[in-house]
This record gives sequence, C-alpha cells and structure tokens, in this order.
Amino acid sequence: MNLKIAIVDDNTFLIHAIKEKLSFFEDVVIKHTSQNGSELLTQLEENHNLDVILMDIEMPVLNGIEATQVVKQKYPHIKIIMLTAFDNDEHIFNSIKAGADGYLLKEIDPEGLYKGINETLNGGAAMNPSIALKTLKLLRNPLNIDNLKDKEEISLSKREIEVLEQLSTGLSYTSIADNLFLSPSTVRKHIENIYKKLQVHSKIEAVQKAKNHNII
Repeated sequence: MNLKIAIVDDNTFLIHAIKEKLSFFEDVVIKHTSQNGSELLTQLEENHNLDVILMDIEMPVLNGIEATQVVKQKYPHIKIIMLTAFDNDEHIFNSIKAGADGYLLKEIDPEGLYKGINETLNGGAAMNPSIALKTLKLLRNPLNIDNLKDKEEISLSKREIEVLEQLSTGLSYTSIADNLFLSPSTVRKHIENIYKKLQVHSKIEAVQKAKNHNII
C-alpha cells in the first residue's frame, strides 16, 4: 500500500531535499507540493486523497499553524507532521493546539522521517527527542504557555525592567537609585508605572508576575 504524501514549504530547495529523503522508500508517493498554506488548501480541494502532510511553519500568505487548523477541520483523516527548522516553544504548543499529529526537525535523516510518518499513521506521534522534552516542560509548566501571549501585552521599558530586576533582589529604593544613577523619586515613579502595567499592588506581586511572564 502506498503512502500518499504532500509537502508544504516556502523553500523549493527544502521541498527537493525532503523529496530526496523519501525517494529511498518505494511505498512513498508524493502527491503534490505547495509553497504556503493557501496553495495547499487549493490543492486539497482538487485532491485530498492523502495520508500525511509534511508542513513547514513559517510561510507567507498562510503559515503552517493556520493551515493545520483549517486542514484538520475540513479533512480530519489527513495526518499532519510539522517539519521545521526550529524547536521553538510557542510553535510547538500552537502546532499541537492546531491539531498537528507530529513535530520533527528538518535535519532528520531519511530513515527517521520514514519511521515518523509510519508511526503517525499507526496512531502514534512522531516527535524529535528535543521537541518531546520541550513539550513535557510545557505541559509541566502551563503558566509559560499562557504567558507567551501576555508577554507581548505587558511591555515594560528597558529602564523599568532594570528597576524591577533590582527590586527582585530585595534592594531598597535608595539602593536601586544609587545603582542605576537615578533619584529615589524617579525610582518610585518607575515602580508606580511597573505596578500599573503589571496590574499589581505590591513588590512581591510585581516580581512574581514578571517572573511568570519571563520579563525578568
């Protein structure tokens, strides 16, 4: 029985490299290739008789995570393995949330890729070891996941972060002022702003929240 595969990557050289890796296996048939998620969706409308899509993440028009979400809604029978150059925490989490069935790094050898495809088709999840480890960490500490989003919303200035870092070591306002060559009233003003931005009312809360959000 043939394995029907589609490859999605905005880099034609990498599409070629993946094809080459899979050319060692006689039962693999590359049905089509696309350079972004939108192109893939058009191809699927014409032919969604596929087993697996090997999906890049960072692509123009429609990225791999967005495309995965759409494919999973429309064609739930197709397995999707993210094939990416980076084991970035946020990408891993968002891919899994979007419905990806596996997550491998592009540098994987032909044997590993083939094995990963078969594993996924048999109900497993193809995962590169470093990614599996990161996924475990994300599951153990879901706080970080929620905070990836919040991190963008809480934008402290460079100076405010410096003040907060000093504050987290338990220094007094006057010591912070001396260390950062500021007046104590300026330090107090910075701390007021930090509290406002973090929506907290005490030093302990501010430090805790900043640590949770990977700000310090």
